[in-house]
Amino acid sequence: MTTLPNLLTFGRIALVPALVGTFYLSQPAAAWTTFGIFAAAALSDFLDGYLARALDQGSALGRVLDPIADKLIVAAALVMLAVEGRAAVFAVVAILCRELLVSGLREGLAGRLTLPVSRLAKLKTAGQMLALALLLVTPAFPGAPAQPLETAGAALLWLAVALSWITALGYLRAARRGMARAG
Repeated sequence: MTTLPNLLTFGRIALVPALVGTFYLSQPAAAWTTFGIFAAAALSDFLDGYLARALDQGSALGRVLDPIADKLIVAAALVMLAVEGRAAVFAVVAILCRELLVSGLREGLAGRLTLPVSRLAKLKTAGQMLALALLLVTPAFPGAPAQPLETAGAALLWLAVALSWITALGYLRAARRGMARAG
């Protein structure tokens, strides 16, 4: 049986091609559409976790697919923004490297140790999603009105970089402690 949280996760994965396609259409209508798609994906990320807990519909499939869906939509947005020169390449690479590190760490520890998502990592995700949303919508505002949005988006992206690596170090420490205890 497919649960509502899993349907939201599948929907988020299905939004990735739409996000990429609309990003490259002419502005500013495309910017609003891209922003809307990304915002819907970000909202569904929150909703699927909330509903899985509230409805007691958590599943093994959801635990596997949810982080993949998150990484696909975020990676697509990050790479497109970097290619267009609308996000700092170093920030994008730093975030993507952290995501690969933490995903690999979780995969390597699967069955031996669980690394629950920290509150700080949830804050990182929220800041990252807001940063990307702001950077995606800026072309909808030609000229000077876009500047504050772009500045805020860039600042939040750098905050997400810092939080990304702070949380990655926390996960590495937790993994080291857990492995030492397991002997």
